[in-house]
Amino acid sequence: MHSRDNENEWIIAKAKELGFDLCGIAPVEGLADALHLQDWLERGYAGRMQYLHDPRRADIKQVLPEARSVIVCALNYNTDAPASTEAAAQSPDRGMHGWISRYAWGDDYHVVIGKKLEQLVESMRAHFIGSWQARAYVDTGPIDERLAAEQAGLGWQAKNTCLINEEFGSWLFLGLIVTSLELTPSTAVSAAPATDLCGNCRLCLDACPTEALVEPYVMDARRCISYLTIELRESIPEELRSPIGGQVFGCDICQDVCPWNRKAPMTSVQPFRARERLLAPELNWLLSLSEEEFRQTFTVSPIRRTKWRGLIRNACVAAGNLAGKYAAFTPERLQLRARLSELAASTDPLIAEHATWAVARLTAAE
Repeated sequence: MHSRDNENEWIIAKAKELGFDLCGIAPVEGLADALHLQDWLERGYAGRMQYLHDPRRADIKQVLPEARSVIVCALNYNTDAPASTEAAAQSPDRGMHGWISRYAWGDDYHVVIGKKLEQLVESMRAHFIGSWQARAYVDTGPIDERLAAEQAGLGWQAKNTCLINEEFGSWLFLGLIVTSLELTPSTAVSAAPATDLCGNCRLCLDACPTEALVEPYVMDARRCISYLTIELRESIPEELRSPIGGQVFGCDICQDVCPWNRKAPMTSVQPFRARERLLAPELNWLLSLSEEEFRQTFTVSPIRRTKWRGLIRNACVAAGNLAGKYAAFTPERLQLRARLSELAASTDPLIAEHATWAVARLTAAE
């Protein structure tokens, strides 16, 4: 028989050929947990992320009425650079440095994965005859990627709400192709979805400095450092500034402490290799960036998302938090104080507020 199973094998093999580390197929049924989503939204946990209220998230057929299957592809982005938790334990004589989330050390994953998904769709168009439809998304569609990946057998949704795969841990970017092709779900072939292997572990919950993980498998995004430093465009609540520490873009703490990430393999994707300057970047450098320099520096970087004023705001908070850890009158410290004083006089109220807060912290530490 020229079965759908054979077609699945062809798609998965083609995805691997294009460089994806994992590929699986899920049925459109069960790709939206409408009741859980509604409860989470009603608790206000989505914060300012209005796109999560999109009604299409509760019904994938509102995205593509003819949808029958979802092809889920994953790409490893782990590198051999240290974890944020390791860097935080290093000697203070390394200078005043912030921290950027591992996923943003290289090129923008939306572009890298988007190109690979386009190549996969093109290959499928040459392979599958007849009329059919496909729509690709990289973190841009009204679909729960992690739930789709779980349904496709690529891993389980962990207590820190990330998707974990036994081999790759949680260092995975996800991309989806929603299609009208009726394909056999991967879990029908393997007989069962991936088992939740978090067990009794709660390292991620205990390690979160802002207590964003309010209970296992439930995150209050309003408290998440990634949300505060990237998605939130407004003032960071004062009570959450100190717990942010030196994080200037995103946060990996709940992943860095996860046992499943200890032996995760390194990525072979060159665009995801770390840019040296983004590994624990100097706060003086970040705070000195003009808007034009920001645009040039982060042209192909996920860091563009926070925009210049967001990154400056975050760097001010990091500087205030690190104030008490370093000698008061080093040239580096004096340069930092001078720059923060300039920013405190900014005509942008958001930047002025956070710079003023940082200056007050430096003054108190001195």
